[in-house]
Amino acid sequence: MSRRIGRAVTGLWIIPVVLIAWEAATRTAAQPYFPAPSAIAVRVQELWFSGPLSRALLTDDAIDAFAPSLGRLFAGWLLASAAGILLGMAIGRSARLADYLDPMLQFGRAIPPPLLVPIFFALFQIGTATQLAIIVFGVIWPVLLNTADGCRTVDRQYLETARVFGFSRADLLWRVVLPAALPKIFAGLRLSLSLALILMVVSELVGSTSGIGYGLLTAQQNFLFVDVWAYIVLLGVLGFLLNASFLALESRILSWHQRAKRTI
Repeated sequence: MSRRIGRAVTGLWIIPVVLIAWEAATRTAAQPYFPAPSAIAVRVQELWFSGPLSRALLTDDAIDAFAPSLGRLFAGWLLASAAGILLGMAIGRSARLADYLDPMLQFGRAIPPPLLVPIFFALFQIGTATQLAIIVFGVIWPVLLNTADGCRTVDRQYLETARVFGFSRADLLWRVVLPAALPKIFAGLRLSLSLALILMVVSELVGSTSGIGYGLLTAQQNFLFVDVWAYIVLLGVLGFLLNASFLALESRILSWHQRAKRTI
């Protein structure tokens, strides 16, 4: 896992190459729809920072814009993760329950969450509840399905050893099945976190008066193309930071799992 993080950091060398090519291409094309990275960087500093980017602090306006979005993102992701893990464990350890629910799960996961926005509006009206519902519905599937698969494919030797030692059903579930399924659970959590960022923006494009998605929509409606790209860059950086932070957390938590695999 640490090697994967190291490779990701090493791959950052490509960023200045892309920026140089982007700068040259946009200056040659001279299209207002595709501003140069230098212009976007200046606008980012003007929008959200109180000083030079090298030692800048976020302004109050930036905090007011980012805090609601991040709150919705993490709240929706945590709710979906908890529900997905619990339901996934139940499905993974019960073949009968899996058979009953599989058609419904396959049907639900195929529905694009934005199509359900009118339904969520009707159920919860415009507000935070609707935005959370959009995020939760969209991101629960990777967690649920990965958890179910991880719990279903636990090494039989672990299960038989636990039964020999007289583990109760609860002990078997929490002390054997869940730890063995953690690598797949974390894979689902990582994917769902990326989806949560996307759906956070989607949820703020309709009926919202705050957040990153609302700011992006306002910039589009007012034909502020540099501002639009500033928001796009912001989302890209936020996605990178979330992924890197999650990889570091995953590496720390699952280090015991890697050591156990090497001793088998």
